[in-house]
Amino acid sequence: MVKLNKIYTRTGDDGTTGLVDGSRLAKHAPRMEAIGAVDEANSALGLAAVALGEGEHADALFRMQNDLFDLGADLATPAGDQDDFSPSEMELRIVPAQVTWLEQAIDAANARLEPLTSFVLPGGSEGAARLHVARAAARRAERAMTAMAAETPTNPQALAYINRLSDYLFVLARVANRDGEGDLTWVPGQNR
Repeated sequence: MVKLNKIYTRTGDDGTTGLVDGSRLAKHAPRMEAIGAVDEANSALGLAAVALGEGEHADALFRMQNDLFDLGADLATPAGDQDDFSPSEMELRIVPAQVTWLEQAIDAANARLEPLTSFVLPGGSEGAARLHVARAAARRAERAMTAMAAETPTNPQALAYINRLSDYLFVLARVANRDGEGDLTWVPGQNR
């Protein structure tokens, strides 16, 4: 259980931060960039949830926000020797079921949409625009996570999750645009 009695500790004043295993790391390290980018994506998702309100997607957005906290905890837990990234009482990891849930949600949402004939511009309704901002933030988090993975062992399910998240947010933005009818489409060279 998490218990926060004091918000500031002064332990990060030297430019480092603590990880789950007790080790300290520079705040500008690739692992911290990834954790920060996931936090930004979660915040963008919160704005999208507010814009969409209590409709049919509220539970899914709340679930994804919780999953992003799981993802942050996963990234903040360095892999040990022989680590297979299985969750335990001491290590919270993204698991295949979380990725599968996103894949099923993508398929269900996409089933109600007409196929695309052009790229979609981020916009339409306010809810869709905010989902596109969250999608772009998720893609930034994915880039940061793959940079981290190039340097240190990273849970493959965490990488799959962030990749599927941005896909789901794209599809959900189209759903928020009246099932794609309100999508704004790119017209190549329109303003030449």
